[in-house]
Amino acid sequence: MSMRCLLVDDSIRFLEAARSLLERDGIPVVGVALSGTEALARAAELTPDVVLVDLDLGGESGFDVAVELARSVSCVIILISTHALDDVQELVAGSPARGFLPKSALSARAIRELLGGDGEAPPA
Repeated sequence: MSMRCLLVDDSIRFLEAARSLLERDGIPVVGVALSGTEALARAAELTPDVVLVDLDLGGESGFDVAVELARSVSCVIILISTHALDDVQELVAGSPARGFLPKSALSARAIRELLGGDGEAPPA
């Protein structure tokens, strides 16, 4: 089973780079979103297995977007950021996200390891 992914970030440049990286490594990116509202709509439409959500979405909080996603769709949420985990660890732990990845470490392998190493997203 593949791990269908939705990327949520306010940077088009990052979305393009992350999509290319993940797809090259075997994770299909089924869509992208630039805002929380767009993320909720795309997640409902595309039913991804995994949603990667940036913590800083312009004027929006990625934590708030993660909460809304968890309420509305069945998917695994992974928070991503340029911030170090030490800076946001308590917030990540209190969120519905499965975990956190720094953008600099984003890869298919890192996602698979975070999800348990089998390459499939466990049930949300």
